[in-house]
Amino acid sequence: MLPAVALAVGFVVAPAARAQQASDEPAALGPVTVTATRHAERIFDVPASVDSIDAAEIRDGQPQVNLSESLVRVPGIFAANRQNYAQDLQVSSRGFGARAAFGVRGVRLYQDGIPVTMPDGQGQTGSFSLLSAQRIEVLRGPFSALYGNASGGVISVFTEDPPAEPLATITGGGGSYGTWTLGTKAAGTAGHVGYVVAGSEFRTDGFRDHSQARRDLTNAKLAFDIAPSTHVTLIGNSQYQPETQDPLGLTRAQWSANPRGVDPTAIQYDTRKTINQVQGGAAVDQRFSDALQLHVDAYGGRRLIRQYLAFSGGFAASAGGVPDVDRDYAGVGGRLVWHGNALARPLTLTVGGDADSQHELRTGYINNNGVMGDLRRNEDDTVTSHDFYAQAEWEFATRWSGTAGVRTSSVRYKSIDHYVAPGNPDDSGGRSFEDTSPVLGLVLHATDDVNVYASYGEGFETPTFVELAYRDGATGLNFALRPARSRAAESGVKVLLPGRQHLNLAVFHVDSRNEIVVDQSTGGRTTYKNAGATRRVGAEAMWDAPFDHGLHAHVALTWLRAEFVDAYESGSPPALVASGARLPGVPSKEAYGELAWAPGGRTGFSSALEAQYVDKLYVNDRNSDAAPAYAVMNARAGYTWTAGTATWSAFARLNNLFDRNYAGSVIVGDSNGRYFEPAPGRNWFLGASVRLRL
Repeated sequence: MLPAVALAVGFVVAPAARAQQASDEPAALGPVTVTATRHAERIFDVPASVDSIDAAEIRDGQPQVNLSESLVRVPGIFAANRQNYAQDLQVSSRGFGARAAFGVRGVRLYQDGIPVTMPDGQGQTGSFSLLSAQRIEVLRGPFSALYGNASGGVISVFTEDPPAEPLATITGGGGSYGTWTLGTKAAGTAGHVGYVVAGSEFRTDGFRDHSQARRDLTNAKLAFDIAPSTHVTLIGNSQYQPETQDPLGLTRAQWSANPRGVDPTAIQYDTRKTINQVQGGAAVDQRFSDALQLHVDAYGGRRLIRQYLAFSGGFAASAGGVPDVDRDYAGVGGRLVWHGNALARPLTLTVGGDADSQHELRTGYINNNGVMGDLRRNEDDTVTSHDFYAQAEWEFATRWSGTAGVRTSSVRYKSIDHYVAPGNPDDSGGRSFEDTSPVLGLVLHATDDVNVYASYGEGFETPTFVELAYRDGATGLNFALRPARSRAAESGVKVLLPGRQHLNLAVFHVDSRNEIVVDQSTGGRTTYKNAGATRRVGAEAMWDAPFDHGLHAHVALTWLRAEFVDAYESGSPPALVASGARLPGVPSKEAYGELAWAPGGRTGFSSALEAQYVDKLYVNDRNSDAAPAYAVMNARAGYTWTAGTATWSAFARLNNLFDRNYAGSVIVGDSNGRYFEPAPGRNWFLGASVRLRL
């Protein structure tokens, strides 16, 4: 059915595209993706929903603090700034990942081709440096299965390439709630080595009480050739967040009384988190010939986390109220790409593999009202994964091309329990998961300006160590959890319209089984279980259009019906989740629109109006309550001018123009009813930067 829908859309749109062919204006080439197919290819030509956000869209009029600033432009993605830097952003793609208590899961994260998502499937967006980002690529749908342990999609952030001439940039700003940022960046080429080095600091007192945060980021990239056909890239980055306060969620009554308030347990136990991470990697690109290229990369890092939860964790079988994690991780990957012909038609073959490992010493201590007490947990946890994949792209006819791929994955968990005491037995154990995921794609190049595509893929999503961490009514890891498996189909049409306009339409259908859902969540301790089948059916649209006189419009629309197909029970005491209940934390409708104006000429003035609508968010599987739908508007204006070798920029933002009181995100399944995470009212930010040609 989906291919038929896409073809029908294509026949409707094709006349408009043919009209463009008759005009004198050439078609826009559009951006290039490397995420969708592992090699450079026009987004317009791939059989997948993939968007690229460029550097101007990342930085113009933005504080450059959170990935959510940019992801709002992408249909199918819900990126909620929780106003809680202890728990990171809440990111979901087509309904995958919304249940995460913190961080990102169900969506794979990459920085310059190196995984930011750990082998168990858990990732964090806080380490991304937007100051030095050249673009962000966002892949949704079946083709994400080629990245292994994820079902929802892939988000890749790429550092800018070193310029030929040296540049230095200083940027900063400040705004409501004691928020300020300061960043510096140096880029250029010294001899045969190109470099980009960026550092930034962000601080805020927080919109809500007990939500102060500080985040220091560095990101560095070196690029050079060791031979005419051998290119080397080195990257390194760090993230440091000391004593980031966690305001927890609010009950509906607390939210109504004071959206900026905090639950008393957050004060009693001084809930907070410290993060200290460093990571480095290297990539080698070897061009044997125009037809054959090899890419090899390796990376390693260390992540230290200490978090104070909203309970003491003092009883014998508890894992403690202060989890402390010392994690080392590393990996290596490689792929070989061959361009040739089959039956006199262009063929591209890609084969590769990845091996990743994660080892952590996880301890837990009693939380004595914000002071770390006696030991209650001590274990060595290890995850290893091995993946192999192959992909073929063949233009088998003049206007037809097909893609077929397969990835086989093996993920192994092992836990050695060192804390054995009366009432807390030895909980050592392990579990292995394996999966083979096929992907198929077909593109009809209806005209030079219209591509119609269909794709199908199967994916799997293992439980993370966070989801395995606790069992209801027992000690030890929850190795009874099974991976969720999905089958996804998608059809779409991509159109280049007159005047460099882009129009993308997509419809999709995803069936999953063994969905991993929240069972109970109390005081920062969340347990999970497998539900039955779920279904996600939706449609996405994106329109981007420049007009005369410096006007530019961008629209992103999403409709999604994500629901449980099978009834099941969860919670304490167990309660029925009926068939047809909506997946929590997933809006069924989203809309974003932006109208920007940059008149050009001698003036460097620019301005924009932004509007966002998000439908209601159910707070649990039973759909017993929901954060209401909301619509907000933002405005920004900026000015850029050049004086000698310096280019100056300044901007002002006003968010939530009409001072709406709304919850921007929810904590799924919180047993205390503290579901709601209120968003700020009307707030402002002023920023400035100077770029110097040295």
